[in-house]
Amino acid sequence: MQGVPIEVHDIDIQSTEEDVYKIERLFSECVIRKVAFSVDEKIRSHFGALMIDGIKVDIMGDIQKKSEDGTWENPPDLNRHKKIVEIEGMHVPVLSLEYEYHAYLKLGRIETAEKLRKCLEGQS
Repeated sequence: MQGVPIEVHDIDIQSTEEDVYKIERLFSECVIRKVAFSVDEKIRSHFGALMIDGIKVDIMGDIQKKSEDGTWENPPDLNRHKKIVEIEGMHVPVLSLEYEYHAYLKLGRIETAEKLRKCLEGQS
């Protein structure tokens, strides 16, 4: 959606804890994984998944990433990192490439972060 050459396998929606439970209720017939607090090695959030028209949609609320010192960061202010892109006449909120770049670095997904960095350099 922002011109990054990445193969897309699903849609990720980041929001607040409260809102992901609302999304789950609104799309209750599409739930394939109920929202619950989920923790792994580098990230934790209120996580669930939907299947909408054959497309997997991961919903994540109040995402926290683990810092190098082992502490959990506060959930980000998504409004601060949000931008709007226009696609086929629709205005779609997305997270900035810069935010995504830093997030992928923290998660150790270096290959994806590198693709984002190259796109960011191309925007300068």
